[in-house]
Amino acid sequence: MLDPSSSEDTGGESDPEVVQDPQRKPAASSSAGKRESSSSDRTDGQHLRSAAPGSALGKSAKENSTTGEAQEKREHEQIQKEEEERKTKLQIYVFVLRCIAYPFNAKQPTDMARRQQKVNKQQLQAVKERFLAFLNGETQIMADEAFFNAVRSYYEGFLKSERISRMVQSGGCSANDFREVFKKNIERRVRSLPEIDGLSKETVLSSWISKYDAIYRGDEDMQRQQQRAHLNAVSELILSKEQLYEMFQQILGIRKFEHQLLYNACQLDNVDEQAAQIRRELDGRLQLAEKIVRERKYPKFVSADMEALYMEELRSSVNLLMSNLESLPVSKGGPDFKQKLKCSSLNNSFLDLGDEGAILSKSDIVLSFTLEIVIMEVQGLKSVAPNRIVYCTMEVEGGEKLQTDQAEASKPQWGTQGDFCTSHPLPSVKVKLFTESTGVLALEDKELGRVVLNPTTNGPRQAEFHRMVIPKNSQDKELKIKLVVRMDKPPNMKHSGYLYAMGQRVWKHWKKRYFVLVQVSQYTFAMCSYREKKAEPQELMQLDCYTVDYCDPQPGLPGGRLFFNAVKEGDLVMFACDDEQDQMLWVQAMYRATGQSYKPTPPPQNRTTYCRGGNQKSRQGVEELISAFPCRFNHAALFTILQKNTLKHRMNDSFSCLGWFSPGQVFVLDEYCARYGVRGCHRHLTYLKELMDYSENNTLVDPMLLHYSYAFCASHVHGNRPDGIGTVTMEEKEQFEAIRSRLMALLEKQITHFRYCFPFGRPDGALKATLSLQERVLMKDITTPVPPEDMKKLVQRCLEQAAQINYCQLIEYAQIKGEMDPRVTPEKRLEDMMRLGELCIEVLQQNEEHHSEAFSWWPELMTEHAEKFLSLYRADMDAALQVQPVNSWNSFPLFQLFNNFLHTDLHLCNGMFHKHLQDLYVPLVVRYVDLMESAIAQSIHHGFKKETWQPVNNTSATSEDLFWKLDTLQMFVMDLRWPEPEFAKHLEQRLKLMASDMMEACVKRTKSAFDAKMQKVSKSTDFRLPLSICTMFNVLIGAKKQCPKLCVLNCSQEQQYHSKIDVLIDEALKEIISSLVSKFAAVLDGVLSKLSRYDEGTFFSSILSFTVSTYRNSYKPGLDLADTYITFVRQNQDIFRDCISDELFIKMVYDQWYTGSMKAVCVWLTDRLDLQLHMYQLKTLIKIIKKTYRDFRLRGVLDGTLNNKSYETIYNRLTMEEATVAVKEGDGQLGISMRDSDEEDD
Repeated sequence: MLDPSSSEDTGGESDPEVVQDPQRKPAASSSAGKRESSSSDRTDGQHLRSAAPGSALGKSAKENSTTGEAQEKREHEQIQKEEEERKTKLQIYVFVLRCIAYPFNAKQPTDMARRQQKVNKQQLQAVKERFLAFLNGETQIMADEAFFNAVRSYYEGFLKSERISRMVQSGGCSANDFREVFKKNIERRVRSLPEIDGLSKETVLSSWISKYDAIYRGDEDMQRQQQRAHLNAVSELILSKEQLYEMFQQILGIRKFEHQLLYNACQLDNVDEQAAQIRRELDGRLQLAEKIVRERKYPKFVSADMEALYMEELRSSVNLLMSNLESLPVSKGGPDFKQKLKCSSLNNSFLDLGDEGAILSKSDIVLSFTLEIVIMEVQGLKSVAPNRIVYCTMEVEGGEKLQTDQAEASKPQWGTQGDFCTSHPLPSVKVKLFTESTGVLALEDKELGRVVLNPTTNGPRQAEFHRMVIPKNSQDKELKIKLVVRMDKPPNMKHSGYLYAMGQRVWKHWKKRYFVLVQVSQYTFAMCSYREKKAEPQELMQLDCYTVDYCDPQPGLPGGRLFFNAVKEGDLVMFACDDEQDQMLWVQAMYRATGQSYKPTPPPQNRTTYCRGGNQKSRQGVEELISAFPCRFNHAALFTILQKNTLKHRMNDSFSCLGWFSPGQVFVLDEYCARYGVRGCHRHLTYLKELMDYSENNTLVDPMLLHYSYAFCASHVHGNRPDGIGTVTMEEKEQFEAIRSRLMALLEKQITHFRYCFPFGRPDGALKATLSLQERVLMKDITTPVPPEDMKKLVQRCLEQAAQINYCQLIEYAQIKGEMDPRVTPEKRLEDMMRLGELCIEVLQQNEEHHSEAFSWWPELMTEHAEKFLSLYRADMDAALQVQPVNSWNSFPLFQLFNNFLHTDLHLCNGMFHKHLQDLYVPLVVRYVDLMESAIAQSIHHGFKKETWQPVNNTSATSEDLFWKLDTLQMFVMDLRWPEPEFAKHLEQRLKLMASDMMEACVKRTKSAFDAKMQKVSKSTDFRLPLSICTMFNVLIGAKKQCPKLCVLNCSQEQQYHSKIDVLIDEALKEIISSLVSKFAAVLDGVLSKLSRYDEGTFFSSILSFTVSTYRNSYKPGLDLADTYITFVRQNQDIFRDCISDELFIKMVYDQWYTGSMKAVCVWLTDRLDLQLHMYQLKTLIKIIKKTYRDFRLRGVLDGTLNNKSYETIYNRLTMEEATVAVKEGDGQLGISMRDSDEEDD
């Protein structure tokens, strides 16, 4: 991963004076040549046509000719420029190929965060359509209303947002961002829901997320989506070499056939060649460093004392690369021999390695070979009978002996394989053929033949016949055996074969020997000569500091046709072989082993064989690229091109990378920097430049990535690196200061436009990281922290500008017309302010939800930002309210909108905007309450004058209107939720007092109307309770019910004051009930007065008694008066039950009515205690009492009230009178008795 902990300054030692110039200018392409020749022809023709002197046509042709020449020149320059760029990219690709083919410094990181697939415009449109289909009910997904509302809010506020479209366009938005925003929204909603028994909120959240996934996915095949996601995830992880090759072909624009040519020419599949290339590169870096020391061509540093430190950095970087290369394994099971690089005298002074390194001994050379011997068959066996048993044995000198299976002599075939291990480069392999001895005294089987072989690693690997050596007197003259002998080459054996050799220190005699080129370690190779059946070399030569090359034939050395030599100071070794291909392979192997910078060139007669096909021009171009000496290039400039193109490729792929490279890209860039000495500071500075270019073009870049690179550069420039002080060039310091200024401006812009650079808080934590990076950039050095006030002032300035920008964007989005537009009506302006106010609140809520955490260190600054934002709205709001009509109350919803929002915000509640809002609406509220009080008073006055007392919702029309107005007014003021406590208390007290006064007037008017109505009703049994009386009763009951809500304050003192209206209503109800009961009692008094005419001893008594006795047999006397009264009671009870709305008061009336009736009858009977009741009186009273008792009991009067003392007295008196009459007159009562059951006896 590219961060300060993993990126190391390897000390770029590329000499600025020794930079590879475009010395080999490629010839223009054939098409360009044709274009140039044709343009020349045209130019010549134009010159011919313009030759006539004084001709206007000639002048015009001359001007056209000049223009054409300039155009052709520009085209030619453009072609040359493109060709140079292409050649540079091809050269970079060669270096990249080597980094991929044989990495020894970096590995592909496995701990990088996995990047999500980015969402493009088409996918965004598809997601919008899917969510809209769900909202329109066009899907099969079942959901409740709460989830439906959540999806609608998400669709309107997020998916349709212009900021999301910009984020998608910038390539920094993934499906995971969509999901996280929805999850955050529903978490807030679900938290506000009430608890449900048996259903946890976590269950609701998981269910909603599952439904969201179903909507987002739509009709896509789930399995196909998972497969695609899996493939994408794999491409983000470890890549193979082939995948890396293909990736960088796309990055650098390399065609496939070009890659194939370069791959073959660089021998990327040859590990030895790649290791040798690295050794040559390191040797070249050492030579370049020595040249810098010798010629004192140092880069320009910030301090002159850094020159020695610079050389120390070069020494450390090369030593590190050497140790990395040395740590790579070169053999399996060899000795633990690690040989340091033994350099030439040119580089010893520079490296200062201390010990010169141990000289190889013969015991250090250990080779291990594996032999496979397969015995196939024997031919020419004639001396043995066909039915005899034969078998073979095989052994390697010094090893165990193996035997084949037995076979008949007529068919001697086996196919048996034997595996052997040996340390002899020229082992002796013996294969013998035996037959079983039939003699009794024979101790050993008879040997029929043998063959002795000395296989090598270069020998044939297929089956071959070998003539066997037979014993004397054997008849099998043509005995042959078919064998397969394979000898595998160990990893540390690079080449082998027979050569003629002679040297000054070793191999002092010219003769043919078997040689093996052995790699002991990454930097140590030895040329060893072996004898047969020997594990240790006879002689050896360490190839350190030798140079190998082709040479001319030596006439004085017989044997060998093709010569080459190895030379170093004080020694010359001459080699020769007979085969041209063998010579070439030996030279190439020794060239890779010596690590020399000079590449041997075969003689002219051999070059046709050396080149691998293709035309000469292509071979020259490829040869130039692969033979270019890496140390002569400015790798800092080449790496800048490579990193730029890699980042461009990364930003354009299908992942939302935010500027992070993929693991494979990080691996190649790390390896390139380490191998070719790109300074870490230069790497991060160029990376910062590219990332800032993308950020300035509205592409999302992770600020953490900027932070990592900037922190590394800052620590490097300020000399506070974790690994110690390093050299700092003037160029690095100047670039760093320029980048610091540019980064500071960029970060200020991002903080100012935080709503648009980080919409809905995405990427997660990016705004917080940006603020942290801004604080780091403000630091003048790496150790001195930024004063908190400086950072606070910067953030404050950014947020002030952000408020202005956000409001202007909101005005533009809402399409609000200016206040000077005369076509805009006051109603339209108020409507626009309402819509704009809703948008402002939405912006502030989003800021609190998605961005407040990032500014948590300065909560007061976010409050100031919100107040500044609202102050801009305040100006437009004041202007809109000023043009509203005086008596218009349509602006109250605007106050409620903002007050409800500000009331819940701890920072903005009673802030500047909130107080201004209160000051603006206090006069409106007071005026509104005054007008409502006057209107309600007038409605009471006029309403009761015209009141018909027809029931409206169990009350009168006037009282219903009064209760509704008072309740609506109080609810309106309560919904205002006035934030200032004193004024809120004043409003509440005033409304309660007003309600009490209005209620008192209503009660008094109703009581007056009731009294006037009761004076007009009759007192006979024909009296039926009027509907208007019931309505008046209900009005008072309704007033009593409304009184606690409308008239009573929570404070105890006002409770005492407002209790007067309760007393007034209670007294009015008592008076009404008493008046009704009195009216019912008056009717009963009339009935009793009629019965008084039958009193004993009166004048009318005898007459009425005679009348009654005359008609005794014709009807039941006394029932007419009782029936009329009973009918009166029942019908009034029904009216009361149907028309009165409160059961408590109905019961109260029934109780008082029954008690008064029983008391009146008891008094009437007490007055006639000394008189015997007349038969008529007795019958009438018995029926009235029985029916009254029964009816009131059915109406719910309790037994305690029914069986009071008056009733018991009446019951006893009537029972006694009944008994007296029974004694005197027998069955004179005709079945009417106090002891009868409660059944109706009509």
